Amino acid sequence: MADRKKLIIISGPTGVGKTSIALSLAQELPVEFINADSMQVYRYMDIGTAKPEPGELTAAPHHLVSIVDPDEDFDAAKFMELGRKAVDDICLRGNVPVVVGGTALYLRALISGIFDAPGKDENLRKKLMEVEVGILHKRLADVDPETAIRVNRNDRVRIVRALEVYYLTGEKLTAHHDKHKFEDTPYDCLKLCLNRGRDVLYGRIERRVDEMMEKDFLNEVKGLLEKGYSPQLKSMQSIGYKQLVSHLTGQLSLVEAVSQIKRETRRFAKRQLTWFRKDPDILWVDLPEKSCAIIGSIKKFLNIN
Repeated sequence: MADRKKLIIISGPTGVGKTSIALSLAQELPVEFINADSMQVYRYMDIGTAKPEPGELTAAPHHLVSIVDPDEDFDAAKFMELGRKAVDDICLRGNVPVVVGGTALYLRALISGIFDAPGKDENLRKKLMEVEVGILHKRLADVDPETAIRVNRNDRVRIVRALEVYYLTGEKLTAHHDKHKFEDTPYDCLKLCLNRGRDVLYGRIERRVDEMMEKDFLNEVKGLLEKGYSPQLKSMQSIGYKQLVSHLTGQLSLVEAVSQIKRETRRFAKRQLTWFRKDPDILWVDLPEKSCAIIGSIKKFLNIN
């Protein structure tokens, strides 16, 4: 462990308050932040991804925020490449790298590497994308039930990728994960996972969605469509954007769209917590009562008095 770079991870479900906790560290330590939210990497998608405000972004250096357009490919492998480079650069400057975000797959890729996955097969992918998502999920359940359980039934992108891996290699995605074992661990990590009582967390999620709408989230989505970004893009299929596109195309009323955003965000938070609970190395931090203990834990980890 002595020769490994020290890395601090601040994770947790959406809406728990990761940004504010992370920013509080900047008042005590020479930190630089690395975004690990799979949606905050996209430009022009600010309100619906709950990106830090401009003033917050200048409080300390932020990396991997607004780095690709909504129609550009970005995945865990690319995140690992850019994230590890950011860690190296931050350490060279003598600062502390702090990874902030709730995309568990990105966090695992950064910390433990990623298996050598087959490349994309555009023809196969196009055929799969034309199939109704419920049928695709059933196909996945038939060939890889473990992955089907983990993936949301409406997450077309992940379902298609899992089926693509299976059809191209003859092995299910979980088999590839088992072979890799994710043992490429170049960092000494302190993993903090923030949490709140369920009712409190869900209340925060609902209030945040209301605040997004007050900030003109709907106009942000209109602007993306006007720029020519297809509703079928992975970025545009994410929670919030998908529902508001459905409203703008006459499929949902605004009230229905907002209600669905809140419901899907609550479900997403529940899935995130399920994933994080599987990691025995995570140090759980119950907010707000344990928030004061965070800086002490980090200083102890960094051997700072």
